[in-house]
Amino acid sequence: MDIFKVFTLEAAHRLPHVPAGHKCARLHGHSFRVEIHVSGQPDAHTGWVMDFAQIKAAFEPLYDQLDHHCLNDVPGLENPTSERLAMWIWDRLKPALPLLSEVVVHETCTSGCRYRG
Repeated sequence: MDIFKVFTLEAAHRLPHVPAGHKCARLHGHSFRVEIHVSGQPDAHTGWVMDFAQIKAAFEPLYDQLDHHCLNDVPGLENPTSERLAMWIWDRLKPALPLLSEVVVHETCTSGCRYRG
């Protein structure tokens, strides 16, 4: 069974390693949508894989570092592509959420990244 919780955050970034003249080299912002997925068997008594509040509590410190910030200024996100952001979230969330199975980052309505560790 796979469950997930969705978070939205507003953040700016620029991509320092794109080809010269690429529009993403300039500072710009996104309304990121982040999905945190956990997988496991539902508990026989509660019927839950995990309480959604646990996912929210685990993600909150990361959310506070990302929301309304310039991602390039966040340690470990000096080149904040969607791929790097998904891995950054995974690496920091996995110790708190051992059942973490996937991090999905939507950079725009039509573009994103799925990371499974």
